[in-house]
Amino acid sequence: MSTSIDPRQIQAFVNRKWDEEIVPQLIEYIRIPNKSPMFDDHWVEHGHMDRAVALMERWAKAQPIPGMQVEVVRLDGRTPLIFIDIPAANGGRNDDCVLLYGHLDKQPEMTGWDEGKGPWEPVLEGDRLYGRGGADDGYAIYGSLAAIMALQAQGAPHARCVVLIEACEESGSYDLPFYVDHLADRIGKPSLVVCLDSGCGNYEQLWCTTSLRGLAGGNLTVKVLSEGVHSGDASGIVPSSFRVIRTLLSRIEDEATGRILLDGLHVDIPEERRQQAQKVADVLGSAVYDKFPLLPGMRPMHDDLTELVLNRTWRPALSITGVDGIPPLDSAGNVLRPFTSLKLSLRLPPTLDGKRAGELLQEVLLRDPPYGAHVSLSLEKASSGWNAPPQAPWLTEAIEQASLTFFGKPAMYMGEGGTIPFMGMLGEKFPAAQFMITGVLGPHSNAHGPNEFLHIPMGKAVTACVASVIAAHHSASLSGQTTGTMAAAGNAYAGAKHGCC
Repeated sequence: MSTSIDPRQIQAFVNRKWDEEIVPQLIEYIRIPNKSPMFDDHWVEHGHMDRAVALMERWAKAQPIPGMQVEVVRLDGRTPLIFIDIPAANGGRNDDCVLLYGHLDKQPEMTGWDEGKGPWEPVLEGDRLYGRGGADDGYAIYGSLAAIMALQAQGAPHARCVVLIEACEESGSYDLPFYVDHLADRIGKPSLVVCLDSGCGNYEQLWCTTSLRGLAGGNLTVKVLSEGVHSGDASGIVPSSFRVIRTLLSRIEDEATGRILLDGLHVDIPEERRQQAQKVADVLGSAVYDKFPLLPGMRPMHDDLTELVLNRTWRPALSITGVDGIPPLDSAGNVLRPFTSLKLSLRLPPTLDGKRAGELLQEVLLRDPPYGAHVSLSLEKASSGWNAPPQAPWLTEAIEQASLTFFGKPAMYMGEGGTIPFMGMLGEKFPAAQFMITGVLGPHSNAHGPNEFLHIPMGKAVTACVASVIAAHHSASLSGQTTGTMAAAGNAYAGAKHGCC
């Protein structure tokens, strides 16, 4: 499908915008320690979130986009949200809508950064911009507006666009449903959703996400004493809280293989997703696992690359991401400790109900506590995943053409192991909308961990691809290929408006 754009002009505009404005903006953004509310109880008083919002708001308002409205929306007691409304241009439709999404909150610092690098210290090395949040997901607002401006710079038509940048994604997006309901009339009925918060298998082609896992997690605590006691005196009589919590974990996970033992946390994997996993394994080869900083001699959990892809995208998996009640080694005396707490992060298959998964965790972990120990599970997250609806032919063609144009290679489709709660929410509200979920988090970019970086050429190419797809959306809209999507989405929204959680 012709998009009536000059790709060379698109690429030149995007490259210039990134070099002159976006990279300097991201350098300033990285310096702001605006951790998500889950990781900063005093985020309001600290003011870092407001600083990040103000930085992006100033830049957005300075962009020469005719008719654009930029607003920071604030609901009482909730994180702020940047709402941008851009009218259709050059003959595009205002009764159709492209929704572009990103977030600006960040994960906590994490240890292990290389010397000279840190979460709040931007470091530019070649094509890589190191620091927390640049790729996850500070670039989203800049990439979204740059893509739209690249079209307008050459007079190309596009439909009305709405940009939502939330500040609560890393905490599970618990504020976002309230904003989506609050802004429902202003958002309208998107027939295309573009999300710039996902990953890529390499930096050589456009990667689109077909599914996202859900997440159930929280703090599991086992208490056995009111205070610590001499281990020589009590061991053998008082059970170790660590052993009890280890026993509880064995109820849900096979410690030898990592397989989750609860049938209720597994789903049937669609055949199409199995075939896509096979193709990903064929294209990436050992990069499926060697993109991670495995120590010498370490090997992955399976020899079959396709099974590794499916493990990462469609099977439940448990991680322990935090611990409390255990002193550091240099201050660990011979004491039988009174309690042990673990932070559980259980990734869920895309089509599994997150609320039910959380309930199942509580049922299994809290029943019949060993030795009568005091066991509690404080759930912090119970989010469902997302599985993409069937892709419309126009979007398949547009994505493929964009990848060939700006990368020189075909597009790839892959599930992601992470969670973007907004996608499930939008999937419920607009079940017939089309989705383009992509991102810049590729090999070694290490989102959430030390040495996180943004691959700048990938950011530029993804921005250009988004512009191309938005242009193709206009062509599809003119020919009526999005009309059915819009009508179905509107009907679904009418039924789901008050059911979002």
